[in-house]
Amino acid sequence: MYMKTLTAVALCAASAFASAQSMTKAEYDAAKERTEMNYKTAKKSCDDLKANAKDVCEEEAEGKEKVEKAELENKYKPTADNARKVEEIKADAAYDVAKEKCEDQKGDAEKVCKADAKATHDRAIKTIRAKT
Repeated sequence: MYMKTLTAVALCAASAFASAQSMTKAEYDAAKERTEMNYKTAKKSCDDLKANAKDVCEEEAEGKEKVEKAELENKYKPTADNARKVEEIKADAAYDVAKEKCEDQKGDAEKVCKADAKATHDRAIKTIRAKT
């Protein structure tokens, strides 16, 4: 019984590993095109917004596209370097959005908000690089 379970787990793990690496060039290209279309749609939805809300919306759309492309690249060519890049791009995108949101504030509050966003970003990058 134990041996059957162990074998089943090993086969599932091998299958998952194989499927993670089985993305063809055509699948990659189609997924990349979908990501670009999603970005254009998301960016277009920002057109009705005004002032900083529009800037935040556009920054979120751009960040999401960058993250999706990095995840796609990691899925197509899974390496430790690509996995690290995904995490770094996620941190960068979050930082860019946070900075943009800070612009809703004025004076010292804006400076403090941006400093907090930078500190959070720096900690995230340091953590990511410490893992590798």
